[in-house]
Amino acid sequence: MFIRSLTLAALLAVAGPLLAADADTPLAQERGKSRPLIIIASSSVDPTLVKLKKDFNDSPNKEEFAKRNVALYTIVALAGQRNGKDMDAQSTMALIRELKLTVLDKDQAQVILVGKDGEKKIDHKGAIDPKEIFSTIDQMPMAEKEAAAAKPDTPPEEPKSTAQGGKPGKPGKAGKGAAAAPPAALDD
Repeated sequence: MFIRSLTLAALLAVAGPLLAADADTPLAQERGKSRPLIIIASSSVDPTLVKLKKDFNDSPNKEEFAKRNVALYTIVALAGQRNGKDMDAQSTMALIRELKLTVLDKDQAQVILVGKDGEKKIDHKGAIDPKEIFSTIDQMPMAEKEAAAAKPDTPPEEPKSTAQGGKPGKPGKAGKGAAAAPPAALDD
């Protein structure tokens, strides 16, 4: 019994930091909350990077990105930012590892859109139109659920009155002489 407990403790001691490291990655922190848009460029003057940053901060597009919960990550020469704020080197490297990037293309920037589920939705080299990003997001199942939640189709229920004269909204108790409701039929 002691050996089993010792073995379990050793396994937890080894596996604990590995599991915690996976949860600390930037994409893991975004999962379920926002849609990361990652731009990877070799230079800060890359035309794709400059255009997408301008599009992201442009007034009408900024509202569209915000409405779709998009977080902008940029990686330029191994220096990372999230929505214009610098990330530390460990977070940047964790983001690169999580995206499974091995070689950064020096000729063209790479644009990656990750859904709320953590899966890559767009993996594109070179310039991309924000409208293409918006249409991809709008076709995602999570975006459809969010839109449905924003517009309820059914009107709110009205309070039910009871046969026993109880308070509205609360079911009344059946008395001794009251007939019980027949049981519901089972579905096969």
